[in-house]
Amino acid sequence: MNDLKHPTEQRPERTRERFPAPIGELFDLTLTQDEPGKATIEFEATARFANPMGTLHGGVLCDIADAAMGAAYRGTVSEGETFTTLELKINFLRPVWNAKLSAQAHVISRGKTVGMVQCDIVDERGRLIARASSTCMTLRGQVAAGR
Repeated sequence: MNDLKHPTEQRPERTRERFPAPIGELFDLTLTQDEPGKATIEFEATARFANPMGTLHGGVLCDIADAAMGAAYRGTVSEGETFTTLELKINFLRPVWNAKLSAQAHVISRGKTVGMVQCDIVDERGRLIARASSTCMTLRGQVAAGR
């Protein structure tokens, strides 16, 4: 996600944009909220992303949750910092076949080095499809270089 502007840079108000990373192209993700500590990703679930049972593959739900949580956490890092995910957990609560999904992430806790992010994935009717959480580690200095 190095193409995203750093949070200290001035950004024009945006309402919708393509998710600026290769995974965004693969899944046709749209970033609809991007502010420090919060992010929302939209995704259209179709048969193209089905598992052998015909429902949306759980890995796709992990990917969109991870993208939203990464965008939310990225909004909290300072100049010269970056981050990495230490752990990701997801609970699948409802099967999906075809739906417009929204992955809504927000930072729950942000310490000097470790933070926690949560993400709810809901369908167009507001039903909770999955809930994910992620532990992130902020990197500084040499370990942040080139990331």
